[in-house]
Amino acid sequence: MDIHDIQTREDIIVLVDQFYNKVRANPVIGPIFTEVAQLDFSAHLPIMYSFWGSQLLGEQSYTGNPMIPHLKLGKLTPMGEVQFGEWLRLFNETVDEFFTGTKAEEAKSRAGNIARLMLYKINQEPK
Repeated sequence: MDIHDIQTREDIIVLVDQFYNKVRANPVIGPIFTEVAQLDFSAHLPIMYSFWGSQLLGEQSYTGNPMIPHLKLGKLTPMGEVQFGEWLRLFNETVDEFFTGTKAEEAKSRAGNIARLMLYKINQEPK
């Protein structure tokens, strides 16, 4: 397999698809996505392609506020350091498995910032 930097929408699709395959199989966070949120992955994945495409490629194809659904989920199920740590571990593992370079490092950095911000905001929300 050719490991290269994240450069195209197709790279974003590989990253997101492979990451969510790991998420669904993960005993710590998989149930949050499949049982609590009951995500329709066929609808969710294209949103994530646009989110990460906007973050990493400047596509400006994502609209929305990802904080809102996460704040709602935080009231339904534990979403703390363990869960966000697992999310970040899987994300970084996926990036490292498929990509290397400046954008790959940026993806991991942005994911870390997102996880920290969401964890902080969820902890500030009244239960």
